[in-house]
Amino acid sequence: MGRKPGAERNFTRTVEAPAEMGYDVYAVPEGSTIELELRLEAIMEGILATGTFSAPAAGECVRCLDPIDEAVVVGFQELYLYDAPSSQEETDEEDHVLEDELLDLEPVLRDAVVLALPQNPLCAPDCPGLCPECGARLADDPGHTHGEAIDPRWASLSQLVEQPVPPADQSESDISSDDSKE
Repeated sequence: MGRKPGAERNFTRTVEAPAEMGYDVYAVPEGSTIELELRLEAIMEGILATGTFSAPAAGECVRCLDPIDEAVVVGFQELYLYDAPSSQEETDEEDHVLEDELLDLEPVLRDAVVLALPQNPLCAPDCPGLCPECGARLADDPGHTHGEAIDPRWASLSQLVEQPVPPADQSESDISSDDSKE
């Protein structure tokens, strides 16, 4: 393409997804097919790469742990510099520099996917999740209950209610009251 500002090329490619394109709960599986549409445009400082890509994403719902499989479409735009900046002040950690007229899209695509994927993926926006006591899926049984929950700090008192206290012996109470009179 050369370094002539204004020169432009458009590409459509199908590539395999690299490892770690996402995070633990939701990601683009390694080796899955990525459809990439890319426009490379020469400008004064370097090559401006603009495009979109679509790929399948897989993971699990954070509420009910059901599997989620959806297509993810992500746009990106990144500048690849012809030469590295000469001074440390001009250098930015995120500057991308062309290496032997080649540009590496992998870190740009990885960053775009991680930012586009939901941090807490859900199978449905109104997913009720799992029962915190027994783990039953609440979407399958909306009326699921366990009765009134008892505060664990007061649970031992419920045993006293279940076991009636025998009545006190009347003669002992009379003796104790007589002792107090003396």
